[in-house]
Amino acid sequence: MNMALVGMIAGMALGFAGYFGGFGAFVLVAALGAVGFVVGRFLEGDLDRGDFFRTREHRRR
Repeated sequence: MNMALVGMIAGMALGFAGYFGGFGAFVLVAALGAVGFVVGRFLEGDLDRGDFFRTREHRRR
């Protein structure tokens, strides 16, 4: 699917949520969209589970 089309659909969904549900609905739709994006990238194999849960290794000198 074309990324411009996906962006347009996401913008329309956020616009409708903001207009009909107020700012709280806008934030909820935006947050759920971000979660869906991350899950979709994970399922497609673009992200690895270790990308989220890796700890930083601090070297002591």
